[in-house]
Amino acid sequence: MRREYFTLDVSNIDWIETDDEPHRPSVAIDFTGPESLLRERLTGPDGDTLEAAETDVALRLQGPIGDDETTGVISVTNRMTGDFILELNETATDVLRFIRAARGYGKGNTDTDGEYHVSIAVDGETFVEFDKRTFLVYDEDGDLLRHHSLIPSGVEL
Repeated sequence: MRREYFTLDVSNIDWIETDDEPHRPSVAIDFTGPESLLRERLTGPDGDTLEAAETDVALRLQGPIGDDETTGVISVTNRMTGDFILELNETATDVLRFIRAARGYGKGNTDTDGEYHVSIAVDGETFVEFDKRTFLVYDEDGDLLRHHSLIPSGVEL
């Protein structure tokens, strides 16, 4: 699938720059490409849509982490098969800001619904939603950057 088929919109992250009350960060991904392909990738062998625990979200940096011009590839993968469900390009500083907001929200909140929300829509109609607690960040060489990743305590990678 082409990365340009996807648009990403984030919300509930501005509070991280102020002393406002934390809100669960949210990311909405809209897909405008061939609907059947995305639906197939988001559906398990049993015919049901994948659940949060069956997916992984990651950012692969395409340059140095401190550079404001560095971009990265956000990917959502099927945890069981390792297959990519979707990929899209974003500015690394924006993604890292989102992760900081998710981490900040998680520190002050003990609910079990996750630290950020993901909604994937096809042509504006929500197809699947996840509450996630993990967002892995890899440098341009493929090494995990634990300090920048969102990894719940007690999780071993």
